[in-house]
Amino acid sequence: MVRSVTDRDFAGEVLAAQGPVLVEFTAEWCPPCRQLAPVLAELAGRLEVVALDVDANPETRIAYGVMSMPTLMVFKGGEPVRSLVGARAKSRLLRELDDLL
Repeated sequence: MVRSVTDRDFAGEVLAAQGPVLVEFTAEWCPPCRQLAPVLAELAGRLEVVALDVDANPETRIAYGVMSMPTLMVFKGGEPVRSLVGARAKSRLLRELDDLL
C-alpha cells in the first residue's frame, strides 16, 4: 500500500526511516502520476513507498527542488540517493530500482 505523507510528517516518515523509502511527488491533476499508481502499489510490497501531494505540501517539494510530476525520489539514511523524473514502464522502473528491491 502506498501511504500519503505531508510536509508535517515527512521527516518522521521518510528521513527517519530505517530502510530505503521511495517518495512519489505527485498531484491530482497529473495523468502520468495516475498511470504510475498501480506500478507503485505493486512495489509497495517490496519497498516502502509513500506519496506526497505537491499542491497540498509545497514546502517539501521546494526543499528537494522538485519541478516535474511525477518525480520519484529514493531516500536512504535521511538523504536522497536517487531521483527519477517522469512516468516509465514497469519493467524500466524495476530495472532502475533493482538494487533497492
